[in-house]
Amino acid sequence: MNEKNEQEINDELYEHHKFVASEGQEPLRVDKYLMNFIENATRNKIQLAIKAGNVLVNDLPVKANYKVKAHDIVRVVLAHPPHENLLVPEDIPLNIVYEDDELIVIDKPAGLVVHPGHGNYTGTLVNGLIHHFQNLPRNSSDRPGLVHRIDKDTSGLLVVAKTEYAMAHLARQFFNRTTKRRYAALVWGSLADDEGTITGHIGRSMKNRLQMDVYPEGEQGKHAVTHYKVLERFSYVTLVECRLETGRTHQIRAHFKFMGHPLFNDSRYGGDKILKGTTFTKYKQFVENCFKVLPRQALHARTLGFEHPVTGKTMEFESDLPADMTSCLDKWRVYTKSQNPEREA
Repeated sequence: MNEKNEQEINDELYEHHKFVASEGQEPLRVDKYLMNFIENATRNKIQLAIKAGNVLVNDLPVKANYKVKAHDIVRVVLAHPPHENLLVPEDIPLNIVYEDDELIVIDKPAGLVVHPGHGNYTGTLVNGLIHHFQNLPRNSSDRPGLVHRIDKDTSGLLVVAKTEYAMAHLARQFFNRTTKRRYAALVWGSLADDEGTITGHIGRSMKNRLQMDVYPEGEQGKHAVTHYKVLERFSYVTLVECRLETGRTHQIRAHFKFMGHPLFNDSRYGGDKILKGTTFTKYKQFVENCFKVLPRQALHARTLGFEHPVTGKTMEFESDLPADMTSCLDKWRVYTKSQNPEREA
């Protein structure tokens, strides 16, 4: 790359992604490589960026058929600044279950991204927050009011700080693991025990950077602990309550996949396939109908508890299961009774 082109990139383009290919990286087309690493990216968008010269490998623009090798440095640069500088207020409805001068508790619907990120620059909870509330405090990641998050397709409770003091106090509670967080999850298979604990470090997958893997020996990732209790058993799936001792990215999803019980309809972790059951056509149709009723991973942040930053009072909130999960569970109850009529007695 000549000096003029390098200067143009410095002046006009902004780095949005940077990846260093791992030691074990086998040669892979750069467009396919980036699809494994960039959330919500489509192959068409990546190929357009490549065509525009916005994908660099070892500081040189490459074509789509370039094959990424071990230790390659892959960068994606675009003609607008990163998302933190693009926070735009948007009139997004918020389901506020509690509010005072220090904090807000929100019941987030599935499908709503919590904060802007690569591929989701608008339409997020944060865009809605800065529309409805002025002067929210900003953390080190420039995400107004946020002290924790839940995934886009996970529904449930989230606390947001309205003051700098509340943000610091709540953040310390999450760091010290004194908050109370319980989730309802529908997982594939029948768990052997009615209660248990899953322990295993969680870190980025070496094969797919959009996924988290469990490293039971602790050789990578961060310490993670999930406690679970069976709430209801169906023919081929189980409803469980999960209590988080730590709060790692995709913790419940990764832990249960590691246990061989991925969340029902969790496409990222393989739960969107028929993993248990019969080969009968009617059963396949039944599960596919359940997927249509619940078109996302079966995970709901049901309980949230913490100490109020100012009053010191213990606050605890409960969120009912949303309609999509309720409808899916009802279908499983009917199916289970049809297969085991003696259970109705």
